Amino acid sequence: MKKYDVTGIGNALVDIEFEVSDTFLDKYGIEKGLMTLVDEDRQGELMAAINTKTSKLQCGGSAANSIIAVSQFGGKSYYCCKVANDELGKFFTDDLREAGVNHNLDPFKLEEGITGKCLVMVTADAERTMNTFLGITEKFSTSQLNEEAIKASKYLYIEGYLITSPNAKEAMMAAKKIAEENEVKVAITFSDPAMVKYFGEGFKEVIGSGVDMLFANEEEAMLYTGKDNVADAAEALKKIAKHFVITQGKNGALIFDGDTYIDIAPYPTVAVDSNGAGDMFAGAFMYGITNGHSYASSGKLASMASSKVVSQFGPRLTWEEAKAVLNRLQP
Repeated sequence: MKKYDVTGIGNALVDIEFEVSDTFLDKYGIEKGLMTLVDEDRQGELMAAINTKTSKLQCGGSAANSIIAVSQFGGKSYYCCKVANDELGKFFTDDLREAGVNHNLDPFKLEEGITGKCLVMVTADAERTMNTFLGITEKFSTSQLNEEAIKASKYLYIEGYLITSPNAKEAMMAAKKIAEENEVKVAITFSDPAMVKYFGEGFKEVIGSGVDMLFANEEEAMLYTGKDNVADAAEALKKIAKHFVITQGKNGALIFDGDTYIDIAPYPTVAVDSNGAGDMFAGAFMYGITNGHSYASSGKLASMASSKVVSQFGPRLTWEEAKAVLNRLQP
């Protein structure tokens, strides 16, 4: 028996979410629908321009959202990350604890600095646009890896956003090596089309001879494989991933279980905020495959969970909502 279902590594960011207009994005030259790295001054300028007290604060980052989902559905999870010895760092640490996630953060040994922040701007069409100041998580390195936690897990889950930093990329590869040497399965998510577009070669280094599980959306899958349609991209992904998920937004998802393709139907919903939909899909799916569910059943759970997430603001469900989604899955 493994101590953890999933150990994740990723950027620790406090999400600050606002509703904005397309006009606002145009005015400030913000590329819609993508994650863009910015400095603290630029992030502060945008927050001042938004000029509203209506915001939602949660500990986030792609992998953190997924790892928290694993915990909320009843799984055992661990998270390796880096925050600073500041107010938001304490907030992040406390939020992980309240979410039932074990982690590497020692509140008495946090470094001086600034905890990373992600400004999440949601437009009326439910599209999320992120401007991220990495802060101290830009220094994420092998020092943040808990080798024993990785060894004690069924899966290692690697966040694609780490690819932007040389030290973090080194940590991605080191964590993958630890997992492979200890018969721990490796999952990776591309996280964002911009990561694939600008850091494709880095991903090839990290993926190496292949991974056990890959998560991508349609655009990421096509960008990485150089194909112009999802069907061809899926065939190409078989060369690097034993299993994979391609999320397709309102059209559901396509899963490859190592033998056959499985189409996962979407669940009807009124989308108000797409932030965290992919993270939730991955987290729910990882919970499923590490807790006795089939790939098809795990896909159904993930589809239900992500449809619930996009129907409200924020990247996460409450404990009660997660339990309700899981109950719907039961025969």
